[in-house]
Amino acid sequence: MIKPKVSIITVVYNAREELRTTLENLASLKYENKEIIVIDGNSTDGTKTVIEAYSFHIHKWISEPDDGLYDAMNKGLKMATGDYVWFINAGDRAYDEYTLDNIFFGQEDEADIYYGDTLILSDTGERLGLRKKRPPRKLSWYSLRKGMVVCHQSILVKRSIAPLYDTRYRYAADIEWVIEALKKAVSIRNTHLILSMFQEGGVSAQNRRESLKERYRIMTLHYGKLLTLWNHLKFAFGFFKPKYRKIKY
Repeated sequence: MIKPKVSIITVVYNAREELRTTLENLASLKYENKEIIVIDGNSTDGTKTVIEAYSFHIHKWISEPDDGLYDAMNKGLKMATGDYVWFINAGDRAYDEYTLDNIFFGQEDEADIYYGDTLILSDTGERLGLRKKRPPRKLSWYSLRKGMVVCHQSILVKRSIAPLYDTRYRYAADIEWVIEALKKAVSIRNTHLILSMFQEGGVSAQNRRESLKERYRIMTLHYGKLLTLWNHLKFAFGFFKPKYRKIKY
């Protein structure tokens, strides 16, 4: 049986070393039916040199100015030809070399969406623990009323139902994208696996205030003001809880 083709999309801007780490990781994936797409926002720090050094593993890439992160991610979606799309941006990586093989192992029927857990890394690559938010046993669009319960790097979406990102949002369009994809999905499968490693930081973390404002607007549109306000208050109190979960081997 031919396994589905996965388009792995990596967006980067002036993050040469982070991109090198990510491409090294993606190149190590044993899964054969994949395409690696790199979208560079016309970096000036030598990022293009890294892309060229890994060009043997990269199927498509562009380097040109864009209108922010989500515009770049839309470019990746438009270039993708896989059955599924998977965003692993510069600094992030697949959990291990068999991650994709493990997702599709023994699958006779294909789900619209696959999801799993996320391991958090420090900016030096140290493994800090699993993400504080535990992926729900059963995921639906309504699950995201509690926030981003599944990390963007740990969800694979069938390209046929993957929407474009709403570029009116600068920091939180990822939660809107996941909600819309989940609304379209007929079958959503929990892999019960760690799918990705996510490096702390990023655009949303660096712009926490604006990100929360956008997220509040998005969630109000989908879930109403009262429920959104209540969940934002719970999110604020969540800062007093342990930041990570321990990994169980």
